[in-house]
Amino acid sequence: MITLCSDIIDKQDISKLSDWLLEMPRLTKGQKTLEFEAKFSEFLGCKHSVFCNSGSSANLLITSALLQSNRLRNNKIVVPQISWSTTLFPSMQLGLQPILCDCNRTNLGIDVEHFKKIIKEENPAAIILVHVLGFDSSIKEISDLCKENDIILIEDTCESLGSQTDNQHLGTFGLASSFSFYFGHHISTIEGGMVCTDDDEFAEIIKMIRSHGWDRDLSEHRKKAYQDHWKIKGIDSLYTFYYTGFNLRSTDLQAFLGINQIDKIPHIVKRREENYLLYKELLQDHTWTPTPTVDQNVISSMGYPLIVKNRDAIYKSLNENNIECRPLISGSMGMQPAWIDQYGPYPSPNASIIDSMGMYVPNHQDLTLEQVELICNTIKESL
Repeated sequence: MITLCSDIIDKQDISKLSDWLLEMPRLTKGQKTLEFEAKFSEFLGCKHSVFCNSGSSANLLITSALLQSNRLRNNKIVVPQISWSTTLFPSMQLGLQPILCDCNRTNLGIDVEHFKKIIKEENPAAIILVHVLGFDSSIKEISDLCKENDIILIEDTCESLGSQTDNQHLGTFGLASSFSFYFGHHISTIEGGMVCTDDDEFAEIIKMIRSHGWDRDLSEHRKKAYQDHWKIKGIDSLYTFYYTGFNLRSTDLQAFLGINQIDKIPHIVKRREENYLLYKELLQDHTWTPTPTVDQNVISSMGYPLIVKNRDAIYKSLNENNIECRPLISGSMGMQPAWIDQYGPYPSPNASIIDSMGMYVPNHQDLTLEQVELICNTIKESL
């Protein structure tokens, strides 16, 4: 079986973890979490990383922090139609007005012209941009539009860890970004996610919302500032809540795994990009070919996307040859029951095509070039 993803946690990781566990360390969030956050910030090139229990929770934390920091001039936030459910759902759950933006058929990110139309008609306060399968979603153009129109830019980078545009990591262009460390993503902490930002105040709020709304994860200086402002003293300071929070913390056990995973990222990105380039070479004369922006210099591919009219036939042929595949993310979010139930169906030109014709095939660090050739031959025979 050629699987869609391969576990990054290997026997060496488990051996290191076993030795560490025999030391009877603290397993809940503690020093290892701080080490993991610092090491991830160093890798990405950002000031603050906040470890949480999933990439979905990272998106929830960011959306909640946008609201509670009073940074939104209105309740309108743009969300790509081609995205993951929990990229969209936090804005629905927290009472914002999500505005779906169509995708393009070049790099599968949002359609820039549709985004311009939304800006003109809706004056949105924020956008959460999704970098699909390693592509940069026209980040430089979108970033410029956000600056020109005073729109807060958030990056969902869960599918694109290690991708770079103009030698800058995706996830460092906007106010904040989210990453996922779920099995099958670029690195894994079993379950886990990260919020990254260069904004000191925003990082503080994220840390407090992550843990109930209290100040325990802040520096002593910042704790004192909150306590002085609210005139909190003594024993009361231990259980005072400054923001409406959740409990979205991860554990030191998972952070221990994550610390070791970061060292693997260069190899993982290199192998994924090699496979992507071979897919593109073998399939470009036979089916739609994804095209990154000219500024993107590293493509940390999470899977190779296809747009094909005979998707069901290809799906059947791949399965018969023991090759896993799946829809392209989850199709159009505007055609998902959870959206339709609240807002009605939202078909749009490009996302509707992805919804009916989009799929992707495996790409991971353990996929061999020979397996890529087999997958491509199977697709071409089906075409």
